[in-house]
Amino acid sequence: MQKLLTGIHQFQEHVFASQQKFFERLADGQHPLALFITCSDSRISPNLLTQTKPGELFILRVAGNIIPPYGAVHGGEAATIEYAVSVLKVKDIIICGHSQCGAMGAILDGADLDKLPAVKSYLQHAESTKRIVTENYPHITDPAAKLSLTIEENVLVQLENLRTHPSVAAATGRGEVKLHGWVYQLHTGKVFAYSAASGQFMPLEDLSFPVEHDTTRELLAI
Repeated sequence: MQKLLTGIHQFQEHVFASQQKFFERLADGQHPLALFITCSDSRISPNLLTQTKPGELFILRVAGNIIPPYGAVHGGEAATIEYAVSVLKVKDIIICGHSQCGAMGAILDGADLDKLPAVKSYLQHAESTKRIVTENYPHITDPAAKLSLTIEENVLVQLENLRTHPSVAAATGRGEVKLHGWVYQLHTGKVFAYSAASGQFMPLEDLSFPVEHDTTRELLAI
């Protein structure tokens, strides 16, 4: 706690004081560029990763960057998505998974989560991810390779779940919102984005602009 308190004092004395006019403008309202959905993992900092300032990202963090299909859970996830699309008018939605994801590891390992009933229930929204990996890729036996594959497949599954949300379906249908699937590697700092053209995750810097629209899966990548 002391580290947090010290950080607040440093922010107030040095950061806020030197950029007071910027922070005062933030009080007038927000106009974020994108909705950034990622895992709750403490090792991920969306603003640090994307080098964005306060007010530029609308951030939703949940275990395993899992987005339940619309209607499955009437909770904060659906409300956040709806608000970002319908009120804030974000132009892009990014679902960003990450390497060494504990939630995906628990899904693969069949971890005993009876003492964590809320976690166990929430991870059921990634059951499709588990089935895809175990049934379609039985030849992949290396644990690290299987975890990486699971992380990527989960991003795609959650993008499809995202499409079930009415606000997202309507906005993408009008061409007002684009969906992106990313995976961030903790140990290298690299970001891989799903390419609809190749059907694979590719280094973000290797992808060109703009991207082609994939009408089959509605998955877009920068």
